[in-house]
Amino acid sequence: MNIIIRPVVTEKMERLGEKLNRYGFIVEKTANRLEVKKAVEELYGVTVKDVNTMRYGGKRKSRYTRTGVIAGKTASFKKAIVTLNEGEQIDFFSNI
Repeated sequence: MNIIIRPVVTEKMERLGEKLNRYGFIVEKTANRLEVKKAVEELYGVTVKDVNTMRYGGKRKSRYTRTGVIAGKTASFKKAIVTLNEGEQIDFFSNI
């Protein structure tokens, strides 16, 4: 089972990576902190100092079209913020 779905690459996460050595990942909803730590260490070859997780619920969305109102819901997900030890970093753009 693949724990890490994708990294979060936004301006805010880039600033956290530069200043506080933290990186964000979208992970499986059932994954706990120890599984996330192990997956990041194996995938990127770094030493993880701390893992914080948060769950996001899906939001209701609606839009108005010519045929009427279309209602739906965005998907829920779990995000993990991983803090690395001093002197280590992850480069998401190295294999482009």
